[in-house]
Amino acid sequence: MKLAVLSRSPKCYSTLRLQEAAQSRGHDVQVLDTIKFAIDLQRAAPDLYYRQKQIEDFDAVLPRIGASITYYGTAVVRQFQEMDVFCANTAHGINNSRDKLRSLQLLSRHHIGIPRTTFVHNKKDVLPAIERVGGAPVVIKLIEGTQGIGVLLAETVKQAEAIIELLQSQKQNVLIQKFVAESKGRDIRAFVVGDRVVAAMRRVAQGQEFRSNVHRGGIAEPVDLPQEYIDTAVRATQIMGLRVAGVDMLEGKSGPQIMEVNSSPGLEGIETCTGLDVAGAVIEYIAAQVDFPEIDVRQRLTVSKGYGVTEVYVPEGSKFVGRTIAEIRADEHDINVLTLYRGAKVIPNPKPQRILEPNDKLLCFGKLEAMRGMVPAKTRRRRQPDIGNLPADAVNPQGLETVE
Repeated sequence: MKLAVLSRSPKCYSTLRLQEAAQSRGHDVQVLDTIKFAIDLQRAAPDLYYRQKQIEDFDAVLPRIGASITYYGTAVVRQFQEMDVFCANTAHGINNSRDKLRSLQLLSRHHIGIPRTTFVHNKKDVLPAIERVGGAPVVIKLIEGTQGIGVLLAETVKQAEAIIELLQSQKQNVLIQKFVAESKGRDIRAFVVGDRVVAAMRRVAQGQEFRSNVHRGGIAEPVDLPQEYIDTAVRATQIMGLRVAGVDMLEGKSGPQIMEVNSSPGLEGIETCTGLDVAGAVIEYIAAQVDFPEIDVRQRLTVSKGYGVTEVYVPEGSKFVGRTIAEIRADEHDINVLTLYRGAKVIPNPKPQRILEPNDKLLCFGKLEAMRGMVPAKTRRRRQPDIGNLPADAVNPQGLETVE
């Protein structure tokens, strides 16, 4: 395998470890500076040039895109994708995870724990927003920030108002988030590769610091994660559209609470803490994908006129409740049921004899008009009183929603 690692820091620990792990497994690896690419576009021939030389023969790309070059970096990754080069993380996934608001918006549609969060712009909305997340103390976060930078704890409402006013005066967008007191300055970092957690550590803040990031002096210790935390980390990574990610979770009373999904997680802290070869796990996964790659269906399906991927919600009282997938006769209408979502469970390729229950959701591929006819007009999902226990994705009034 010929692998390109996109990194502006060839001497940093993570880049060196990935390069070492690839070479030790017999792969040809090159570290390429992300901003030294040129993107060429012409009909049916997307091209990339690096230092004025045409890029042609890479099998895979591992992006290590820093926050300061997100736009250009994801453009380069996207161009590799258009050239049919396997990318460990796609441009779409990197963009999803890089914006804290967008990532929480995506996660909030699913049965995954997140701290209650609000985003406001008008000064008059600040106090009601603080009340909605449970009152002070609250955590105030910049929408873009890494390693704990731009994360502040406001002990009182007055402090929160003052901090938000100051940040907004500097044209900064901020999130107001519930302070999960029971986490006690601790969080979990799970390193996800593909569909498994390959390493995990607990980070503990020191002194008066509430942020547990290692870069802020936090102490790390290895941890064996309960299955609930493993499932949450893997699912959050998939929702973001990532394959390699560091998932940060708080240990809340009701279970894991996702704080952030990092598309370029560092290796030094977790490898030092756990003693595991995390870089090797990443390289082995990429090599396996090159041999048998997954397809990004979004682009493939958009060129099929009249066909698409859609989520069909089965509300209480639906004619499909109590019937099997076979009995709804989807296949007769050129519709394939790809996945069944039931609460927090994800059931891929469900069997035809599986009986549908209220609040199930079917991920289907087929004729859009036929799928639209599967759900009565004006079917709406009722709002649940407890936002933390919402079932899977919300849908539009027709009960249908096209996947992004």
